[in-house]
Formats: sequence, structure tokens, C-alpha cells
Amino acid sequence: MPVSRQVAIAVITALFITSCTRVPLTGRRQLTLIPSNQMMSMSFQQYDEFLKQNKLSTNKKQTAMVKRVGRRIQKAVESYFAQKRMSSQLKGYEWTFNLVESDQVNAWAMPGGKVVVYTGLLKVTRDETGLAVVMGHEIAHAIARHGNERMSQGLLTQLGGLALMKALEEKPAETQQLWMGAFGLGAQLGIMLPFSRMHESEADRLGLIFMAMAGYDPNAAVSFWKRMAAGKAGQAPPEFLSTHPSDQRRINDIKKALPEALKYYKKN
Repeated sequence: MPVSRQVAIAVITALFITSCTRVPLTGRRQLTLIPSNQMMSMSFQQYDEFLKQNKLSTNKKQTAMVKRVGRRIQKAVESYFAQKRMSSQLKGYEWTFNLVESDQVNAWAMPGGKVVVYTGLLKVTRDETGLAVVMGHEIAHAIARHGNERMSQGLLTQLGGLALMKALEEKPAETQQLWMGAFGLGAQLGIMLPFSRMHESEADRLGLIFMAMAGYDPNAAVSFWKRMAAGKAGQAPPEFLSTHPSDQRRINDIKKALPEALKYYKKN
């Protein structure tokens, strides 16, 4: 084996060993090369820029509901993490929940707890519990550090595992392209690029648990996803569904995950 290849393998192995973390509750090992404070700094800046370029909903009742559901799930998760002495994993999060005017049936979350729901989604969520299905899913993306994992994979494959700060200094254009490739925010009218199917399935599972912790019945997820499937019949799938498993497989997976989620469910 050539020396250069041996060195490359050794470097990649070292990165995996030193930069692997575990996703809360699922225990899955993931590669997170980027320090959380750097990841969040970039996320917060991009989120603020998005809000400047997009219109927030003027519907006070709907906006209040989005913020209420988000805060309720946030507080329930923070309480659980505190009980398990895991609060350090949420250090630096600045939770923000906004409702944005758009016909898109979509929602997304950025690293550090920055969440957006589009008004078009509310026609499908129908009520507060339906909204909790989606927001639990998005909060799960943030807590599971899926954004860091996706960008870390990009750093490894495109920039050879170069540290983010060094990449920003030496290759700012490439790093910006990497960020946009990982998130896509700002492109296509602010559509967040979809996560992988593995990330989406993990967010489904965690989302059920998180909404249950907040006192929302996770059984509502089945009817919500059936409505989503019915709404896209004969049409291109909404962005929110574009990389998810097939509708029936997803619903089956959710049904399998419900017994675990219901262990955390306490009616308010």
C-alpha cells in the first residue's frame, strides 16, 4: 500500500475516533468534526439573513401557536436532559420559532435550535397536536446535530477533513459552497435542502419521543402523515417529504416506534 494512502487512512481513522459522538436517545455514532460554537455562529447568521429576506406571518393566532408548541417541546426536552445530566449537549442553543408566509408545505431547523414553519403547512397539521408532530421532528434534527454531521461529511470528502476555521481562512469560497451544499438556505426561495433518509427516519423517531415528553399524543403522527401522503397524490412530493422513505414504510416505522414514544407520554 502506498505511503500516502496509508497516511490518508490513518488520518481518517483518527478523525472518526476523536470526532465521533452519539445521538441522544438513539445512541447512534456520528461524525461531528465542527465545534458546536462555530457551527451555531454560522447558523445564527444565516438564519437572521433569511428572516430579513422573508415575510413573517401577520396571523397572531397561528404565530402564537407555532411559538407555543416549539417552546413546550423545547422545555420538555431540556427538562429531560437535565434529569439525565445531559444538559451540556444543549449548551449554546438559542431556540427560535418563526412562522413565515409561504404556500410551501414545509418546515426546517438549523443547528442551534433555529426553526421555521411555513404557513402552507398549517393546512395539513390542522391543529396543535398535528403541528407538534412536525416541530418535534425539526427539533430532533437540531438536537441530533444532523447539520453538523452532514457538513462534517462534506469537510471530510471535499476538503480532506480540514478544520472549519482553517477552511474559512484558506478556502472561504469553498467553505461557503460547502455550507450551501449542506443546507441550501437562501437558494430556491429559502428551501432547506433535505436531510438523508437515515437522518429523516431518526428525526421521526426522536420527534415522536419529544412531542410525547411535551404532553402531545404521538399517535397523532400516523394520521398526520396519512394526510401528507394524500395531499401529494399525483403531484410532486412536498420538499418536506422528498427524501423520506415511502409513505407506507414511513407510517409502518412510526407505528413500530410508538410504543417507545408512549413511555414518555403524560397528558397535560
